[in-house]
Amino acid sequence: MSNSSDPRLHVLYNASCPICSREIDHYAALSTTQSLPLAFDDLNEPDTLKRWGLSREVAAKRLHVRREGVVISGLPAFIAIWREIPRYTWLARVVGAPVIRTAAGAVYDMVLAPLLWRSDRMRMRRNGCDSGTCAPEK
Repeated sequence: MSNSSDPRLHVLYNASCPICSREIDHYAALSTTQSLPLAFDDLNEPDTLKRWGLSREVAAKRLHVRREGVVISGLPAFIAIWREIPRYTWLARVVGAPVIRTAAGAVYDMVLAPLLWRSDRMRMRRNGCDSGTCAPEK
């Protein structure tokens, strides 16, 4: 999903993760209606991980964004997205404050990201996937 011919920020996310996709779909909808310079890449699409230079495991463990060739992940990636969406610039400022950023980053890194990653791994196993490669539908 790209909402600009020259997006400033590229977002890599896991569309097969219901929680992840719900949040990113919300940002993508805002980006579309407001013509914001954002592009959204599903890590499950062919060649996406190759373009990003990441393994599926690394990509699925955290949210990633790329700006001018530089990839950042985790809470800083969310802050970068929020800075681009007028409705969320206040959130970028609040969460970006040093004390809050440290605490929120720890919660993301130690609780949320691992929980979502484990959930994704269980979902992949249930769907017949192994190491990010899914068996063909029968």
